[in-house]
Amino acid sequence: MIKKEELKLTTEWDKTFPKSDKVEHSKVTFVNRYGITLAADMYVPKNKEGKLPAIAVSGPFGAVKEQCSGLYAQTMAERGFLTIAFDPSFTGESGGNVRYMASPDINTEDFMAAVDFLSLNDKVDPDRIGILGICGWGGMAINTAALDTRIKATVASTMYDMTRVNANGYFDSEDSEEKRYEAKKAACAQRLTDLKNGEYARGGGVVDPLPADAPFFVKDYHDYYKTGRGYHVRSLNSNDGWNVIGCESFVNQPILKYSNEIRSAVLLIHGEKAHSCYFSRDAYADMIKDSKYTDNKELMIIPDAVHTDLYDGGDKNYIPFDKLEEFFIKYLK
Repeated sequence: MIKKEELKLTTEWDKTFPKSDKVEHSKVTFVNRYGITLAADMYVPKNKEGKLPAIAVSGPFGAVKEQCSGLYAQTMAERGFLTIAFDPSFTGESGGNVRYMASPDINTEDFMAAVDFLSLNDKVDPDRIGILGICGWGGMAINTAALDTRIKATVASTMYDMTRVNANGYFDSEDSEEKRYEAKKAACAQRLTDLKNGEYARGGGVVDPLPADAPFFVKDYHDYYKTGRGYHVRSLNSNDGWNVIGCESFVNQPILKYSNEIRSAVLLIHGEKAHSCYFSRDAYADMIKDSKYTDNKELMIIPDAVHTDLYDGGDKNYIPFDKLEEFFIKYLK
């Protein structure tokens, strides 16, 4: 018997974006194959008849569904898709204990469980389901597309490959056996410290106050997560971050190994000036290398946009929602 955890779900509107009058909003829950109950916001377009195409949305890594994943989900619902924005296992309103842990396997399963939920929903056409991942969940979305044959279309927006950045550091600046060994050694020591203390130490979210000499990408994150633009009380990045050992298993588990075997459609979107743009450029190159399925793969670079501009549109509405609508209509037909 598959049982759901009892979750405490917020009933009031507590998003970082305004509520749309073009969609119906409700809270829903579903269970992944590890028995973790996930919480999601479901957005259903008003005045739509029959079975609808559907999209599951999540991300960024360390964010919650009340931030940009909800914005993407609500906007795509306005354009005719039934959507859900969900909190990953161990975060936000979703279940799972211990809190604030991440796992390449469990987080990929979270997306697959979302597809399960949509496939069995009476309002959804199970043959017209897509997924959309933002930032670190862009990489998870691609990884899921390589595993889940039910997915017809995948979008990765301003993506991170979390296994690569954990193993190699930002910009691959720590890509050496010695650096990885020191990181693993520190994590192993932290495990024992946490057990002795009876609690898991938090790694800290986005640094605040912002140091004057902070790199641009840190300033970019601060401008979103630590200001009224994107702050949320349940967001790890806005507050105390993941557990120090929360991402330990990412170091030796690459998630995109079989991306060039994805047969369904994939669209990668990234800002030209984003510090993270190399993740999408490299992921796209790997996806089409020696692949028989390149006709439905696309990389879209947004001129002048930085990383968080694709979280909420920035100051120039950088999120290409028209392109997203066109892509999903084409491949969820």
